[in-house]
Amino acid sequence: MRSEPLSRRAVLRGIAAGTASAILPPFVLAADSANASRRPAPAARRFRSKAVDGAIDAVSAKLRDPELAWLFSNCLPNTLDTTVTFGSFEGKPDTVVVTGDIPAMWLRDSSAQVWPYLQFIREDDHLARLIEGIIRRQTRCILTDPYANAFMPNLQAPVPLEWSRHDHTQMKPGVGERKWEVDSLCYPVRLAHRYWKETGDASPFDAHWTTAMHSIVETFKTQQRKASRGPYSFQRASTSPYDTLSEDGFGNLARPAGLIYSGFRPSDDACIYPLNIPGNFFAVRTLERIEEMLTEIGHDTAAARDVRQLRDEIGAALAEHARFHHSTPGEIYAYEIDGYGNAIFMDDANVPSLLAMPYLETCSMDDPTYQATRKFVLSDGNPYFFRGSAAEGIGGPHIGQDMIWPMAIIMRALTSRDEKEQVECLRWLKSTHAGTGFMHESFNKDDPRKFTRAWFAWANTLFGELILTLEKNAPGVLAQV
Repeated sequence: MRSEPLSRRAVLRGIAAGTASAILPPFVLAADSANASRRPAPAARRFRSKAVDGAIDAVSAKLRDPELAWLFSNCLPNTLDTTVTFGSFEGKPDTVVVTGDIPAMWLRDSSAQVWPYLQFIREDDHLARLIEGIIRRQTRCILTDPYANAFMPNLQAPVPLEWSRHDHTQMKPGVGERKWEVDSLCYPVRLAHRYWKETGDASPFDAHWTTAMHSIVETFKTQQRKASRGPYSFQRASTSPYDTLSEDGFGNLARPAGLIYSGFRPSDDACIYPLNIPGNFFAVRTLERIEEMLTEIGHDTAAARDVRQLRDEIGAALAEHARFHHSTPGEIYAYEIDGYGNAIFMDDANVPSLLAMPYLETCSMDDPTYQATRKFVLSDGNPYFFRGSAAEGIGGPHIGQDMIWPMAIIMRALTSRDEKEQVECLRWLKSTHAGTGFMHESFNKDDPRKFTRAWFAWANTLFGELILTLEKNAPGVLAQV
């Protein structure tokens, strides 16, 4: 009997069945005292930023709760401490950022993992060069394959991640996994745009970067699928339907409506309906940023005009097709649609999500449709909203029933102005780390000792971002925990 190939999903489900991660992180999970630092020793840290370390000391000193301060000091620097490799390529900065326990660089994760550090780059030139290296590396990744979601540290590597080795798709050297996800091309633009705004440095935005931006725009256009299904297809031998695409690898049918088709969600799970609404909103915001940068940096008004036309077309399609009437909350945003009038009413924990739309600046927090949608996704009407004795929050099919993602709890706090709600979120996060001092990918709603991924750097730095945001905008919340 031929056994099923190892898959990321199988690994994570196996971890969730136990009480600890099967892949140990490069930092200590047990210490002599409850509040001893869980960071690597200074000499063992992958990258050191005086600005980030200074912020840790300054903010921790303001936190009344010692456990909250401990979590913050462990989590905020976790990406820098454990996941980055800073070097050079052709005489320019080059930075690899792996996710943690998976030795590959996701375009989405690598952008999000360093996002909280951007507020410090004006005072830390060494950190700014690290971020520049990520932008340059992501440019090379996009030029390698705009349909790939993950890349190997060696962009010439002939072998991808273990679970991708038998995928039926046009795999190229350096690609770790080739799941087409709209947001994979959005996150690098978000990072580049913020870097430019913070520093005024346009040096990473050279001819290679401009070519990569044109590739993003052309990929979005192609995946509107107006004339054909396009060149991308993907199939994987798997017992999970979320790991492969139907219809000969092109995904479930949808009517062209001006929106971008996506094979997979940000969770790396296959879309049920290929028109993912939060992903398309993110694409509109991305095109706005590309248009601005091509205009102000590249002085290419013709290309910028082409980008604006595409942005307007997708925006108009969202205005026409994204809202649906739900029997309970009324008019809300659907999670996925097929253009034939069918929609999926749910939300997933990974970002972009419906919950996270204001965080990604794709809608206003005061948008009435968003507020109705938020109320829905944080209710039992959302099939992936789980409420247990340990906490309540959003999960998703990637890990499955009863598994709450700390990322979604963090996002709930970041998209709220209700101090009571924010305090509740902090208390859940503080009580569900299972003594590790770090956030996890997911935990069981009734037993946080059952969790996935002890080393998931994005969730850690996102928690750090939450504390930094609250300290700046709502310090009274931190005083109540």
